[in-house]
Amino acid sequence: MRDVHRVGPAANGAVDRLPSLPTDQRPLAGLTVLDFSQFLAGPSCALRMADLGARVIKVERPETGDLCRRLYISNLELDGDSTLFHAINRNKESLAADLKEPGHLAMVRQLVARADVLIQNFRPGVIERLGLGYEVVRELNPRLVYGTVTGYGELGPWRDKPGQDLLAQALSGITWLSGDADQGPVPVGLSIADTLAGAHLTQGILACLVRRGVTGRGGLVEVSLLESILDFQFEALTTFFNDGGKPPARSRLRNANAYLAAPYGIYETADGFLAIAMVPIPKLGELLGCNPLLAFTEPEGWFTERDAIKTILAEHLKGRPTAGWLAVLEPADVWCAEVLDWPKLADHDGFAVLAMTQEVVRSNGASLRTTRCPIRVDGSILAAGRGSPRIGEHTEAISAELEASSRSR
Repeated sequence: MRDVHRVGPAANGAVDRLPSLPTDQRPLAGLTVLDFSQFLAGPSCALRMADLGARVIKVERPETGDLCRRLYISNLELDGDSTLFHAINRNKESLAADLKEPGHLAMVRQLVARADVLIQNFRPGVIERLGLGYEVVRELNPRLVYGTVTGYGELGPWRDKPGQDLLAQALSGITWLSGDADQGPVPVGLSIADTLAGAHLTQGILACLVRRGVTGRGGLVEVSLLESILDFQFEALTTFFNDGGKPPARSRLRNANAYLAAPYGIYETADGFLAIAMVPIPKLGELLGCNPLLAFTEPEGWFTERDAIKTILAEHLKGRPTAGWLAVLEPADVWCAEVLDWPKLADHDGFAVLAMTQEVVRSNGASLRTTRCPIRVDGSILAAGRGSPRIGEHTEAISAELEASSRSR
């Protein structure tokens, strides 16, 4: 029977309780993941595996733990740790271990021998010096799937450069796709390289787990921030490689995609902003009552003259509120949407019906509202109310578990 899980306060009367699949019925139930990673990419992979039912044990330094515990966003913290740490490490256990101390390392090796997955994002060469490199641990546990995240791969001139999101964005070319043409490079306002690398690591690990189910053999999965953000740009890079190596040309006004024609972009209205995707310019002109747009009849000109078109459109759209334009465009099947900020999003029925937030609670009662796993399985969401662990919170219990297992052999 499914649990009914409260996933956040209702908005505008929407239902705020959805069926949540019990942990023991989730696809990864029964698997154990050892998470040696810090910050975002590796922990986000381990988080998703926990959402999918795996037991995740976070192996941290004693006293200091994951450095993400002190990576504050807007100086916001809860119960001594950053809200970012809470969000990305919910539903995990914490084992405090100094990997340079022989006794601690021996205990960790016992865990590795029993685990299904290991995730690490030390700088290249560090995990090998600690005695937990892939070549060593696969002898210890041939069924182990070993996931590793680096900044830029194991080879090349950037190998030892800090694996940090903004640096990966800077090297990848993606900063020349956002913003208008006269703005210079504009980074994406989220840790996109980290998040993508975590998602790619999850995909690779799950694929190796499927293979293990057939062959009994584990495997090594490697991703890097740079390769993940390059893959994210596959459409634009494919155009670049097959169009004579021309760099992307952002429009000077309301740029949203360097390779798409007008009207693609976000425009100011009398009371907010409106996003408009692809639509023939003459059709748009007719619907909006904007006669100057009727002159742009040739599709090729919608790209070569996009700045002129956008200038006309931007001025015209300021004349009416967003809702007025939507009332005209949506019935005509024009792809458009109001541009919401977070307060408006949080108050909207469209957000409420998704029930995308949940409350997670630490063992000491400290609670946090955060997002839930976006995946549904068998018609149910994958909510999990257990908050992030305190440093070493589960060390004693895990040690006792290992001792009991050793005695039973």
